[in-house]
Parts: sequence; structure tokens; C-alpha cells
Amino acid sequence: MDEFRVDFHVKVLDETVAQRAKDRGLDALVYAPHFTRLPDIRARAERFSDDELLVVPAREVFTGDWRNRKHVLAVGLDEPVPDFISLEGAMAEFERQGAAVLAPHPEFATVSLEAHDLRAHGNNIDAIEVYNPKHWAHHNERARELAREFDKPVFGSSYAHLPKTVGEVWTTFDESFDTEAELVEALKTGVDRRVYHRDGFSHRARCLAEFGHLFYENTWEKVDRLFLSGTEPTHPDHIAYNGRFDGVSVY
Repeated sequence: MDEFRVDFHVKVLDETVAQRAKDRGLDALVYAPHFTRLPDIRARAERFSDDELLVVPAREVFTGDWRNRKHVLAVGLDEPVPDFISLEGAMAEFERQGAAVLAPHPEFATVSLEAHDLRAHGNNIDAIEVYNPKHWAHHNERARELAREFDKPVFGSSYAHLPKTVGEVWTTFDESFDTEAELVEALKTGVDRRVYHRDGFSHRARCLAEFGHLFYENTWEKVDRLFLSGTEPTHPDHIAYNGRFDGVSVY
């Protein structure tokens, strides 16, 4: 029986990352960098895909404003979806495009889908993340509880913002996929899978490094993004969206 190993959420991608993924026995990466438009994500994913590694483009969309953020991971988008739109607007657009919708790091910090969101949008959510290196143990346990409560398939990811974290966590399927469309279909139909992660001191060190990076993201990087860098390319007011999301823009 074939096994197909996927790291379902990475933020970094270059030659070193692709080689690390291969060295760690991964068959696919889902690449979803922050605040990057889908055409750019797709072009970079194609650049690093080959016969050994499938790189699937995705978007972790930041719904809501900065005081009420809900991150949602969409795999299989055909058209760009901006950040800073309502959760309801994002979910409607994902459904229109037939994307697989994943709940990353549920109930983590102030940036995640909570139980009431999972309940309200359960028909559109295809899987819940149950292991993430930025989590503490109780976060992972709560995520597993939510998956059981809402009877949802699971996934795990390295959520790698740092290259060395790629492949620390993976999700294994008992069948292989050659294309993005096949992986999306597996997610939408609930194909059986199992979540694994590395262990030992080195894994704990990588988890701490990723958690430390969270502090940087929410201090200097946020200041730079909000006040120094101008309009984000994924802001709904950006010319690339041609006003399509004005009705659900929240920021």
C-alpha cells in the first residue's frame, strides 16, 4: 500500500526547503505564505514542484479586522481571495470556488476559529488541525476534542515560518496523489489519514523556535505591515481585486 506524506501548511519555500522536504520523506507541501496573492503563490509552488515533491498553492486568509481575526486555510482556489473580509464572505467565496477549507490552529491565541465558528460553518469545513508546533500540549488536546465534537477529519502541519521546521509534522494518506486537484478531492471527501510528528529534544527545540517567531510576528513585523509598508497586496481595496469584495471588506 502506498503512503503519501503531506506537510499541510508551510510559509517558506526555496531550494533548501524543497530539499529538506524530500530528505524527510515528504511527498507534498501545502504552501500558504502570509499576505501574498494567489498568482504569486501558485507560480512559486510550480517552480519547486517536480516528480519527487508536489507543492500545492493555498491561502491562509485572515478574516475579520485586527481585533477579531479568524484564520482559514483554503486549498484549491482558482481565483484570488483577499484578507480582511468577513468570515461569512470568505466561506461563501471558498464554497463558490469548490476549495477545500481547513481550520488551522483552532482556538489558538486570538487568531483562530472557535467552537461557535466551527458549529456555524461546519458544512463548509473539511478538516481541523490537531497538531501544530506553535501549540502547547493542551492546545493540541483541545483541537482533538473539537475534531471529535464536530466529527471532522484531521490534519497536522509544521506551520513552518522557519525553514528548519519543515517536515517536523506530517499527515499520511494510504493512497498517493499526483495533482493539486486529487489532494483537494481527498480533503473534501474525507479520505482516511493519520497525523505524525517528530519527537525528542530537536523537535521540542523547533517548536520553541516557532513559538518565539510568533512574538516577532506580533511586534515588529506587525508594525512594519500596518504603518510602514503601505497597502497589503491581499487587502480587498487593492486594485487587483477590482472592488469585488467591497461588500464584505471589514478593514
